[in-house]
Amino acid sequence: MKILTVILALWTLAAWPARAQINQYWNATPNDVNNLLKSMKDMIGVNYNMQIKTLSEVSADASRDPILFRSGHYNYQYTDAQRKRLREYMLGGGMVIFNTGLGSAPFYRSTVKELAAIFPEQPLQRLTSDHPIFHSYYDLDRVQYLPGVAKAGYTGNEPWFDAVEINCRVVALVSRWCMAVGWEDYEKPEFQAYTASSAKKLGVNIFSYASAMRAWAKTAALSIKWVDKEDAGADRVSMVQVVYDGIWKTRHAGLSVLLQTFNLRTEVPVKYRITETRLKDPKIFNAPLLYLTGHEYFTITASEAEQLKKYLENGGFLFAEACCGRKGFDLAFRQLMQHILPANPLREIPAGSPVYFTPNDVRKVGVTPMLQQDLNMTTIAPKLEGIDFSGHYSVIYSPYGMAGGWEMSQSPYARGYDDVGSQKLGQNILMYAVTQ
Repeated sequence: MKILTVILALWTLAAWPARAQINQYWNATPNDVNNLLKSMKDMIGVNYNMQIKTLSEVSADASRDPILFRSGHYNYQYTDAQRKRLREYMLGGGMVIFNTGLGSAPFYRSTVKELAAIFPEQPLQRLTSDHPIFHSYYDLDRVQYLPGVAKAGYTGNEPWFDAVEINCRVVALVSRWCMAVGWEDYEKPEFQAYTASSAKKLGVNIFSYASAMRAWAKTAALSIKWVDKEDAGADRVSMVQVVYDGIWKTRHAGLSVLLQTFNLRTEVPVKYRITETRLKDPKIFNAPLLYLTGHEYFTITASEAEQLKKYLENGGFLFAEACCGRKGFDLAFRQLMQHILPANPLREIPAGSPVYFTPNDVRKVGVTPMLQQDLNMTTIAPKLEGIDFSGHYSVIYSPYGMAGGWEMSQSPYARGYDDVGSQKLGQNILMYAVTQ
């Protein structure tokens, strides 16, 4: 039997004002996590340890307390100090799981509000069915609910998890419908909850994902970082990252690192300060390059789409990539290009294009372990797609992820190029953009 020891910190409310309601609140299903951990030992042969702690007792070192679990029914609110502590904990590699007790709307609303206060720069977003958390052990993009969920107004069969993701890692996970009663094998038709079978499989997936990402987070913390340099000098290459509603920034240092390595490789002067703006801003017409990325499906307004169309038709350049090779972003980007440029479809860039040879000769490239599993190959010919305007590509798109590779720390669940391949292809795309 494989043994994996992870401390699960059950988050009690002993640090909050003592009230009967609150004391009941964290312990409404007292054996939920313990039963899940026992089930996991039988289901996948892995041992997890559990401890009950107050927030003040949780170690700031996430390797000691890697996962926090909180379940409840009622409204709640953190202090500023508690929000700060939680933010530091999650950015340091920890993960917090919020379970709505019996699908409690007040608890869910409070959690959404608190996470917005903790991470104002990174909005909570519902995870789509291709997210690795639904495939980390079981393929579970469809689940079964107890009848109470449909009575509450949700009639779908996809799991409903919201999450805050930082650098391609879920740091806070919110289950809209209750998992805890399923972990206790306690089912009633009126419960707004998953069935026991689905709840346990979701639990296995959550802990499998958290374990893999915690191991990766240790190495990712040592990955290349780059602080944008102050503006100095003229004739520098700049880049605008496109802002849209949703998670438009998936890796916080990747683009800066790419510009740094491009400068070192080519000696082309680079302006390291990156502008982040929406497409409606007329300043995009002063930018020679736009960069667009994400994980999930996204949309932009009609006016933004029209502005992007004008930008491209007037000589602008768009570099886009599906971070981690995610299907949601891929679908949205293809639909956007088809909408704004119906006469200029995305096509695979042929192997003889200069984008594969300058400044790096990239005929073969390594891929991440997840993409290896999909393709059954460790190296492939690079796959880029583009939109051709009279012999010149104004759009270059990678359906495989690169941003994690720019930081030399691809996520274990990424479907993309390896670190070296990501760097070389990224540098080539920049060179093409500034020279063609």
